[in-house]
Amino acid sequence: MYLLNLENNSYFYPVVFLRIILFPFSLLYGLAVWLRNKLFDWNILPSKSFDIPVISVGNLSTGGTGKSPHVEYLVNLLKKDFIVATLSRGYKRKSKGFILADEKSDAKQMGDEPFQFKTKFPEVEVAVDEKRKRGIEKLLKLKPETDVVILDDAFQHRYVKPGISILLTDFHQLYCSDYVLPTGNLREFRSGSKRADIIIVTKTSKVLSPITRRRIDEQLKPAPNQKLFFSYIRHQNPVPLPGIKKAADPDKDARFNTILLVAGIANTYPLEMYLKNMCDELEVMKFPDHHSYVQKDIIRIIERFENIITRNKILVTTEKDSVRLRDPELMKTLKNFPVYYIPIEIVIHREDRREFNEIILNNVRKNKRDD
Repeated sequence: MYLLNLENNSYFYPVVFLRIILFPFSLLYGLAVWLRNKLFDWNILPSKSFDIPVISVGNLSTGGTGKSPHVEYLVNLLKKDFIVATLSRGYKRKSKGFILADEKSDAKQMGDEPFQFKTKFPEVEVAVDEKRKRGIEKLLKLKPETDVVILDDAFQHRYVKPGISILLTDFHQLYCSDYVLPTGNLREFRSGSKRADIIIVTKTSKVLSPITRRRIDEQLKPAPNQKLFFSYIRHQNPVPLPGIKKAADPDKDARFNTILLVAGIANTYPLEMYLKNMCDELEVMKFPDHHSYVQKDIIRIIERFENIITRNKILVTTEKDSVRLRDPELMKTLKNFPVYYIPIEIVIHREDRREFNEIILNNVRKNKRDD
């Protein structure tokens, strides 16, 4: 909720009024979540540990910190030496219960992010279940050879006790400067961050000064047992949406008159900055996070695109949105238009990379079940 940034003076008075109105509700919500966490801390509600390494990736905020690409970073790091599985809730999927992805799975059944994992890593087992404890149990029953399970968006799912808990926070909106819902974006009080073993500040610039690192360390105040690392996004070259007839791989230095960005993600700012270097003019159509596109949306997108008067123009979307756009019915309408998506990958800053990788690898080696 960037509206809550008091440094923007034009919003100062509306924001103060909004906070005054909503703060009692935030307090009640935060107290309810705090009590739930205490019930787990006091062992009144049970947290189950498993006899294989379980790595949780999550955040305190409602989204936009880059959980999925960080899960992909962990998969890339581990899959060469270990049998890796991911388990997600499967947000906004049309199915319920436990599902293990196979060659017939799609985004509607699995959710966009798990389906993206399976598309990018076919050798990795990808499962969804809204109940993570049950999900791990069923996954290990079906795939007992699994060495490590990576939980996506599981920081608040405390019925499972992970071996390593990774907490992400956006460089542009640190959780220490945010507030509990509905005043802010936090799912729980900031004190919940103490449960993390590792804190990663995401979406930093590629060059990060020691002064900036120290400033953030002072703001977040990690506990002595917590490790603080920093990561940034590396955008890759545009890739044609599969099934598009007119699209072809553009040159890596290609420049366009106009790019129409279509995105249903929590934070488009990093991608917008990247695309502005590829075109003279960037137009943006934003949809809600995890938006399920329907034919009416596609017609609106095409009308907007056709109203752009320049010739050298393309449609660009995010990798996550591209998964949802591959629906056969939507593709019938899109197939004759130049639609691309931008793959992204996470880079841990050079100063942090070796230590972070060693922590993860050593934990999995140490706790992996014997063959």
